[in-house]
Amino acid sequence: MSDLDIGQLSDSERSALETYTTLTGHEPAEAIPLLRRSQWNVQIAVSKFFDGEGPDPVEEARSAMNDPPPPPRPARRTQNLMSDDLTATLSSPVTRSADLAPRVDTQPEDQPVYRPPFILALLFTPFSLVYRLLASSFRLFGTLFPFLPRLFTVTVNPALQGARRNTTGRRALGPKDTAARFIREFEEDYGSHAIPFLENGYNMALEKAQRDLKFLLVILMSPEHDDTTGWVRDTLLAPEVAEFINDPQNNLLVWGGNVRDSEAYQVSNSLRCTKFPFAAVIVHTPNVSSTAMSVIGRIAGTTSPSEMVTRLRTSIASNQEPLERIRSTRAEQQASRSLREEQDSAYERSLAIDRERARQRREAEATRQREEQEAADRQAAEEKRQRDLAQWKAWRTQSLQPEPGADVKDAVRISVRLPSGERIMRKFAPDADIEELYAVVECYEVLQDEARPTDVSHPEGFEHQYSFRLVSPMPRAVFAVDDGGTVRDKIGRGGNLLVEPIVDEEDEDEKEEADAETETA
Repeated sequence: MSDLDIGQLSDSERSALETYTTLTGHEPAEAIPLLRRSQWNVQIAVSKFFDGEGPDPVEEARSAMNDPPPPPRPARRTQNLMSDDLTATLSSPVTRSADLAPRVDTQPEDQPVYRPPFILALLFTPFSLVYRLLASSFRLFGTLFPFLPRLFTVTVNPALQGARRNTTGRRALGPKDTAARFIREFEEDYGSHAIPFLENGYNMALEKAQRDLKFLLVILMSPEHDDTTGWVRDTLLAPEVAEFINDPQNNLLVWGGNVRDSEAYQVSNSLRCTKFPFAAVIVHTPNVSSTAMSVIGRIAGTTSPSEMVTRLRTSIASNQEPLERIRSTRAEQQASRSLREEQDSAYERSLAIDRERARQRREAEATRQREEQEAADRQAAEEKRQRDLAQWKAWRTQSLQPEPGADVKDAVRISVRLPSGERIMRKFAPDADIEELYAVVECYEVLQDEARPTDVSHPEGFEHQYSFRLVSPMPRAVFAVDDGGTVRDKIGRGGNLLVEPIVDEEDEDEKEEADAETETA
C-alpha cells in the first residue's frame, strides 16, 4: 500500500491500523483490506486474524451500525483513575488494545436476603411462574442470538444496567460464597481438577492480582450453552492448559463464574462478553495509571488447548516487561525498607543496651551512695553510743557504793577476771544488788582514773545494756544481771568469776562470713 493511500485514511482509521499492526505484526498492505472488511473495527479484525476469517454477520452488522457509545460506568462505583477516553489508552504500544477492567457492584457479605411473608409469596406465585417462564424464554432466545443481550445492554437506560433481577431460581449469595458454590458445582460436574480457582469475589481477585502483580484469568461459563461442557473437558482441563496455568513463572490467578449468578453476569457485561465459553486475561497496566487493571486478551468460543495456551502466552509475554519493572522497583523498595528496618532495629538494640548500662550505673551509684549513707549513719550512731556509754559510765561511777571496810564481817569478796587478763579484786556489801557487781566491772576503767568528773548527768534517751555476763568457771554458772538478787544470795561469801562477752547472732554470722572470705582469698 502506498503512502498516498495511508495518507487518505482518517485519524480514527490510522489509529485502528496502528493498533492492529502492533498486535498482529501485519504489514499495512495486508492489514488495510482486512480492516475495511471488518468496518475498521480492531476487535473484529484481531479476532479474524487469530480465529481465521469467516462470515460473522452478527458482528459485522453491529459494526456497520453507528458506533455505539462505550459501556457506561457502573452507577455507584467505578475504578478510580480510569480514563474516560478509550483512545487515550491506545497511546502505549503495550496497551493499545487493552480495555480497562472496571469493578462490579456485588451484594455485601453481611447483607440479609429478603424473604417475603408466606401469604404474599403464595398470592404472587402465579405471577412469579409466568415471569420465570418469560425470562427463561428470553435467555434461550439470547443464547441463540448472542448479540441481542449485548445490544440491549448498550441501548438500555444506564440506570438499569447496574441491576439484574435473579430470575434463575438460584439463591443470591455474597461474592465469597458465590465463588465457593461455583467451585463446588464445577467439581461436581467435572470431577477433581488442577485449576486453582480463587475462592473470592471478582473485586477481591482484581485487588489480589494488582497487589501481587500477577495476571488474572477470568473464566465465564454458561451451563445452558452447548459448547461449555466439551470446552471445559477438552480445553480447560487439558494437561497442557492446566500445566501452563499452574506454572509459577506465568504468575496466573484464575477466577471463574457462572453467568446465572449476578456477579458473574455483571462481569460478563463489563468485559463485553458476547460468546460462551469466555476467558479474559486482566493485568495491572502501570503505563495507563497507577491503579489501572486492563483486559489484555479475550478468548471467546471453543478453542483447542494449544491455541488457548498460545493466546495466554502471547498476552502474558506482551505485558511482562512493565510488571517486571514494578517488581524490580518493589524489590528495591523492600530491600531498602528491610535495610532501614535492620538499621533501626540495630539502633534500637544499641540504644536499649546503652539505656540498660546507664540504668545499671545509676543503680550502682544509688546503691553505693545508700551504702555510704548507711555506713555513715551506723558510724554516727556508734560514735553517739560510745559517747553516751562513756557518759553513762561516768554517771554510774558517781553512784557506786563504796567498798565495805574491815569492820563489815559479812562482806563478800569477789575476784573478776577481765577478757584482757586483768583481775578486779573488790569487796561488796552482802545486800548489794548483783547489778552493782556488773557496774563495777563496766566502770572499771573509769574507776582507775583519779581525775574523773564528779558531776556527770545521765545521758538523755540512752538505755544501757551490759554487753557481757559474769560466769563461774567450776562449776559453770551464769549470774545474769536480769535475774536480780543480792551478791550474797547469788555468789555466797566469795568467788572467782569470769567476764564473758555477749555476741549477737547477726554479728556472729557476719564474723563467720568475713572469716570465710578471708580464707578463700
